[in-house]
Amino acid sequence: MKSTSLTSVRTYQLAAIVVVFVGGFARAETQPDWPSWRGPQGNGSTESGTYPVEWDADHVLWKAPLPGKGCSTPVVWSRRIYLTAPADGLDAVLALDWSGKRLWQTTFGAETPGKHRNGSGSNPSPVTDGKSVFVYFKSGTLASLTIDGKVRWQTNLVERFGPVALFWDHGTSPVLTDDCVVMVRMHPGESWLAAFDKATGEMRWKVARNYKTPVEGDHGYSTPLVIGHGSQQALLVWGGQHLTAHGATDGKVLWSCGGFNPDSKALWPAVASPVVVDDVAVFSFGRNDRGDPRLHGVRTGGSGDVTATHRIWTRRDTGAFVTTPAAYRGRVYLVRDRGQIECIAPATGKTLWSDALPKHRSSFYASPLIADGRLYAAREDGVVFVAKIEGGFELLAENDMQEPVIASPVAVSNRLLIRGQRHLFCVESP
Repeated sequence: MKSTSLTSVRTYQLAAIVVVFVGGFARAETQPDWPSWRGPQGNGSTESGTYPVEWDADHVLWKAPLPGKGCSTPVVWSRRIYLTAPADGLDAVLALDWSGKRLWQTTFGAETPGKHRNGSGSNPSPVTDGKSVFVYFKSGTLASLTIDGKVRWQTNLVERFGPVALFWDHGTSPVLTDDCVVMVRMHPGESWLAAFDKATGEMRWKVARNYKTPVEGDHGYSTPLVIGHGSQQALLVWGGQHLTAHGATDGKVLWSCGGFNPDSKALWPAVASPVVVDDVAVFSFGRNDRGDPRLHGVRTGGSGDVTATHRIWTRRDTGAFVTTPAAYRGRVYLVRDRGQIECIAPATGKTLWSDALPKHRSSFYASPLIADGRLYAAREDGVVFVAKIEGGFELLAENDMQEPVIASPVAVSNRLLIRGQRHLFCVESP
């Protein structure tokens, strides 16, 4: 990653751009890496590269067999690919080179298998700063590895802080600040946000994050975002029916926003993560999968309880239950659970256009990717749709990977990486 000075960060903020940090550094679009689940800008999109539209799963650039079923998204740094998967019943981290050759595989303790048909013990995605790779597993193992696969440190958060009482599989991925790797636990028990020193694994701070909600409303599967707050880094966390920002150095709450479930509806966990455009956080809530969606826009910043001042719009007719939106050129794109597509203006919440992918009994669990001005959406049965989105919707291709796809697609250096249930596929333009 290219480091960016605080002076540059302040310049961006004065320009009304919320800088999303990954691994403690602002990412330049010219850097061909994908260091975390939602990419270099934390928004599921990239403006760098040219990517394929149509391909045949039997004739891709390469496909690498995986040792077991995992649902995490790969990350990429300097043309080296890292991902997690179970291997012989153990939690494992793998590294592949740019040709798909496995460089190393490091294992930890016993895997805790997934409960959902599309879940696994390796749901959380890795994150890297180019010096270390950080991973988390449902078993509770949080670890740092060198880029050559040696374990720098490891700890088990389940053993330290008790079991996780989530109805479904763990989904939250670790994120990086300047100095720490951060994890959040949101469940019916003691919920918290904690930071661990990147170099040593020592816990720097841990703050409670407990909210009283209707049944299952305190279950959280979303991943935090690292954003700017004045001249400092902050962690944006969605869950427990509250959107909160925490100081990166101490975890203290900078501001909080609630009131997202005024009717006290039960069985509304937080699954999809927020996306930030300029100074607006856009995120789904409700149960789109049961015909009761919500979509919210909240202005970031402020201090204390900003519920009355920073909730700028709410939609009760659209949203997604599982998939996280992507942002691209100032707009937010939703791929809803059954394939409806919407382009949203983040400042107003208004739909600029809407359309739909072909109807099918399968749903969408992977979050969308936008690259080269096109949207890539992977359905759970393994069909990856490619669509034109600027100026309206046009379906360009349907590509059947011939195995389930739950992980989000990745775009790096003119190549698409698609993680299936059995293989990691690499596709390149002809």
